[in-house]
Amino acid sequence: MCGVIGIHGSPESAQEAYQGLLLMQHRGQDAAGILTQTNNQINLHKDVGLVDKVFSRDNLIALKGETSIGHTRYSTIGKIEAKDCLPFFSNYPFGISLAHNGNLKNIDELKLKLHKKYQRFTYSNNDAEVMLNIISHYLSQKEHFNFELLSGAISELMEMCDGAYAVVGGILSHGLFAFRDPHGIRPLVYGKKFNGTNWVYAFASESNTLEYLDYQYIKDVRPGELIYIDNQMNFYSKNIQEKQLKTCMFEWIYFANPESVIDKKMVYQNRIHLGDYLAKKIKDLIDLDEVDVVVPVPETSRISAIRLSELIQKPYRELLIKNRYIQRSFILNDQKSRENAVRLKLSPVKKEIEGKNIILVDDSIVRGTTSKNIIKLMRNAGAKKIIFASTCPPILFPCHYGIDFPTTKELVAHGKNYQEIKDALGADEVIYLNIPMLIDALETENICKKCLDGKEEIEFNTSNLINKQDPKNEINL
Repeated sequence: MCGVIGIHGSPESAQEAYQGLLLMQHRGQDAAGILTQTNNQINLHKDVGLVDKVFSRDNLIALKGETSIGHTRYSTIGKIEAKDCLPFFSNYPFGISLAHNGNLKNIDELKLKLHKKYQRFTYSNNDAEVMLNIISHYLSQKEHFNFELLSGAISELMEMCDGAYAVVGGILSHGLFAFRDPHGIRPLVYGKKFNGTNWVYAFASESNTLEYLDYQYIKDVRPGELIYIDNQMNFYSKNIQEKQLKTCMFEWIYFANPESVIDKKMVYQNRIHLGDYLAKKIKDLIDLDEVDVVVPVPETSRISAIRLSELIQKPYRELLIKNRYIQRSFILNDQKSRENAVRLKLSPVKKEIEGKNIILVDDSIVRGTTSKNIIKLMRNAGAKKIIFASTCPPILFPCHYGIDFPTTKELVAHGKNYQEIKDALGADEVIYLNIPMLIDALETENICKKCLDGKEEIEFNTSNLINKQDPKNEINL
């Protein structure tokens, strides 16, 4: 999960990209970067840290150009290093820049091919650099750049890459491009505005970012679609390889801003619906006479918790006060950091908790570290009974498409029955939505839910990348 933004045609493109990254800070807190194009020059500033710490006023002034690409990063590879910060840039051919949101499953095979077949080497651990090299290799076969050449490069990339990617990129002295993987696993939208002289275009991971910057939302980039806008503001679009839409269900449950619209569905409304179905489940399982109060785990679960409290007619109270200067613990990179962050970021209101039977609502339960520590906080504050309710079904399988839980051993629900999950978390009751309820609440079956049911419904055309019958695992040349 990361945030990307691309601005094309604005004299204030770097400032707009910066503001957009601030609005998408929740999508990644490890690093940030902005690259600008002007005439035949690239300007780039990126570093580890939060957006407002990475950029100063002087940094932004130095980022001149009417085309900008911005990125805020959430690492799925554990260690955070400056060399992995985005955007990336390749001077040959044509001057190509790129930033993306997602994760490639077959990254090791791709690096091997780049090395053995293309004689290209990567410096970072970031799969965006691999994608940049694939595009660069294809474009280097021609002397002159045009949209058809770019389309061929992105077609080649989609044939090779197995995973999720929402990409914004630039071609120096030519224009801005954007594309989305064939299943549209990660979101990408675009819009435009008239600045009094010409149309300005923008791409972003979330629609509310465009709205804040006064861009008129046009549409979501389609799965497998490539869009390119040249320096004369000519607009090009081509469906390279469209397959069944499978947007990550976590976007609506957890990642996205409530104000955003993803694949034509309002995040806020979907979280209301999650509260509707959670209320149905709780009414069937719990004696409501024994419930005193509904409490959200800040902040993503707040909308669903309010709806739940309305439907079961129990008071809604915010009794876990958040320190807003602490990172979201789910996207921290190691277990110890997550445990420490929970204690730092939440303070219970003890006088309101003592002796109460509480429904504690969270958006999801992944590793269980956060949930376990929050339940412990509530116990220590005097809670009599804790019913832990999740708007997401049990997460049982790893994700390889941009969320940092790549192994089953990290997941608290994997391999456990109901009693074992309760014991692991320390709750009196644990209530999850089931998968049919989730689908009904999100009003679509076009979601990736492999982490819930283990079913691989996403297919990529990468079977011939490596010769599986060759014991040396060499590339088919």
